[in-house]
Amino acid sequence: MTRAIVLLGHGSRDPAWREPMDAVAARVRERAPGLPVACAFLEWQAPDLDAAIDALAAQGATSVVVLPMFVGVGKHVRDDLPRRLAAARERHPALAIRALASVGEQATALDCMASIALEA
Repeated sequence: MTRAIVLLGHGSRDPAWREPMDAVAARVRERAPGLPVACAFLEWQAPDLDAAIDALAAQGATSVVVLPMFVGVGKHVRDDLPRRLAAARERHPALAIRALASVGEQATALDCMASIALEA
């Protein structure tokens, strides 16, 4: 294994909150069998980002791409995520770790949301 993906969400006290993220992870697995995909959360739910990256590294990942599943970019994405990724890089210096722009900054996602709105 070389590449792995982490879908990073905020998290919630409500366990059902993560169901859409789990559904995205399942769709990724369907499209790319064998590609490790983990969901991780900043608060309230497990695993947190550290645990998800550590687990992927232990499974042999040499590259991890983190996709923040946030529509808007706030403190968590601007401040918390870079700090957590820096700490993960220190723990795993041989692991290439990078973050993509948040889902809400991706043109494809914005087009999809606009389509949903127009179909309503």
